[in-house]
Amino acid sequence: MSTLSLRIPDSLHRTLKTAADQDGVSINQFVSLAVAEKLSALQTYNLIADRAAKGSRDAFLKAMSTVPSKEVIAGDEIPSGYKRKTKRSS
Repeated sequence: MSTLSLRIPDSLHRTLKTAADQDGVSINQFVSLAVAEKLSALQTYNLIADRAAKGSRDAFLKAMSTVPSKEVIAGDEIPSGYKRKTKRSS
Protein backbone atom coordinates (compact mmCIF):
# COMPACT_ATOMS: atom_id res chain seq x y z
CA MET A 1 0.00 0.00 0.00
CA SER A 2 1.24 3.51 -0.79
CA THR A 3 0.96 6.74 1.14
CA LEU A 4 -0.27 9.91 -0.51
CA SER A 5 0.13 13.30 1.11
CA LEU A 6 -2.63 15.62 -0.03
CA ARG A 7 -3.17 19.29 0.70
CA ILE A 8 -6.76 20.46 0.53
CA PRO A 9 -8.52 23.57 1.81
CA ASP A 10 -9.88 23.34 5.37
CA SER A 11 -13.45 23.82 4.15
CA LEU A 12 -13.12 20.86 1.75
CA HIS A 13 -11.58 18.75 4.51
CA ARG A 14 -14.53 19.51 6.82
CA THR A 15 -16.99 18.57 4.07
CA LEU A 16 -15.00 15.41 3.34
CA LYS A 17 -15.00 14.41 7.00
CA THR A 18 -18.75 14.95 7.22
CA ALA A 19 -19.36 12.85 4.11
CA ALA A 20 -17.08 10.05 5.36
CA ASP A 21 -18.81 10.10 8.76
CA GLN A 22 -22.22 9.87 7.07
CA ASP A 23 -20.99 6.86 5.07
CA GLY A 24 -19.55 5.33 8.23
CA VAL A 25 -16.01 5.08 6.83
CA SER A 26 -12.67 6.74 7.43
CA ILE A 27 -11.55 9.68 5.34
CA ASN A 28 -8.86 7.43 3.83
CA GLN A 29 -11.43 4.84 2.78
CA PHE A 30 -13.79 7.52 1.45
CA VAL A 31 -11.04 9.10 -0.66
CA SER A 32 -9.83 5.68 -1.87
CA LEU A 33 -13.36 4.79 -2.99
CA ALA A 34 -13.82 8.17 -4.67
CA VAL A 35 -10.55 7.76 -6.59
CA ALA A 36 -11.53 4.20 -7.57
CA GLU A 37 -14.91 5.43 -8.85
CA LYS A 38 -13.30 8.21 -10.88
CA LEU A 39 -10.70 5.86 -12.38
CA SER A 40 -13.41 3.36 -13.25
CA ALA A 41 -15.42 6.08 -15.00
CA LEU A 42 -12.36 7.21 -16.98
CA GLN A 43 -11.49 3.64 -17.97
CA THR A 44 -15.07 3.01 -19.06
CA TYR A 45 -15.09 6.19 -21.12
CA ASN A 46 -11.80 5.21 -22.78
CA LEU A 47 -13.07 1.69 -23.50
CA ILE A 48 -16.23 3.05 -25.12
CA ALA A 49 -14.27 5.66 -27.09
CA ASP A 50 -11.85 2.98 -28.35
CA ARG A 51 -14.71 0.73 -29.42
CA ALA A 52 -16.51 3.63 -31.08
CA ALA A 53 -13.37 4.53 -33.04
CA LYS A 54 -13.29 0.99 -34.42
CA GLY A 55 -16.96 1.11 -35.34
CA SER A 56 -18.44 1.59 -38.77
CA ARG A 57 -21.75 3.19 -39.62
CA ASP A 58 -22.14 0.82 -42.57
CA ALA A 59 -21.53 -2.23 -40.34
CA PHE A 60 -24.05 -0.87 -37.81
CA LEU A 61 -26.68 -0.30 -40.48
CA LYS A 62 -26.04 -3.77 -41.91
CA ALA A 63 -26.50 -5.35 -38.47
CA MET A 64 -29.65 -3.31 -37.83
CA SER A 65 -31.10 -4.40 -41.17
CA THR A 66 -31.21 -7.98 -39.84
CA VAL A 67 -33.59 -7.01 -37.01
CA PRO A 68 -37.08 -8.22 -37.91
CA SER A 69 -39.79 -5.59 -38.25
CA LYS A 70 -42.49 -6.24 -35.64
CA GLU A 71 -45.07 -4.35 -33.66
CA VAL A 72 -43.64 -2.18 -30.88
CA ILE A 73 -43.97 -3.80 -27.47
CA ALA A 74 -46.17 -1.80 -25.09
CA GLY A 75 -43.95 0.53 -23.05
CA ASP A 76 -41.22 0.69 -25.69
CA GLU A 77 -42.86 3.45 -27.71
CA ILE A 78 -41.00 6.67 -28.43
CA PRO A 79 -42.28 9.15 -25.82
CA SER A 80 -44.60 11.87 -27.08
CA GLY A 81 -42.72 15.14 -27.37
CA TYR A 82 -39.42 13.35 -28.02
CA LYS A 83 -37.18 15.37 -30.29
CA ARG A 84 -34.58 13.50 -32.28
CA LYS A 85 -31.07 14.87 -31.91
CA THR A 86 -29.61 15.82 -35.22
CA LYS A 87 -25.97 16.02 -36.20
CA ARG A 88 -24.70 19.56 -36.40
CA SER A 89 -22.96 20.42 -39.62
CA SER A 90 -19.46 21.83 -39.20
